[in-house]
Amino acid sequence: MAAKRYTAEQIVNKLREVKVLISQGNSIAHAVKQIGVTEQTYYRWRKEYGGLKSDQAKRLKELEKENARLKRLLADAELDKAILREAANPNF
Repeated sequence: MAAKRYTAEQIVNKLREVKVLISQGNSIAHAVKQIGVTEQTYYRWRKEYGGLKSDQAKRLKELEKENARLKRLLADAELDKAILREAANPNF
């Protein structure tokens, strides 16, 4: 079975749905089964997106993506510096 990918907004909505189901007297196991994920996934999502609203979760993902892009740029720049430093060194 292929893994499903959920957007940050969908995850926050599913967490909210589980919270409602639990408040109605369902167990966590039954509630997560109703939304179609495992308990492990539920706890991982709750740890990452626990107190966020839908728009905040979307912004978090955008910032994480931007941070990854900037880290790649920095790594490339550091590599270029190391290559230039090595080329400038007259140890042939």
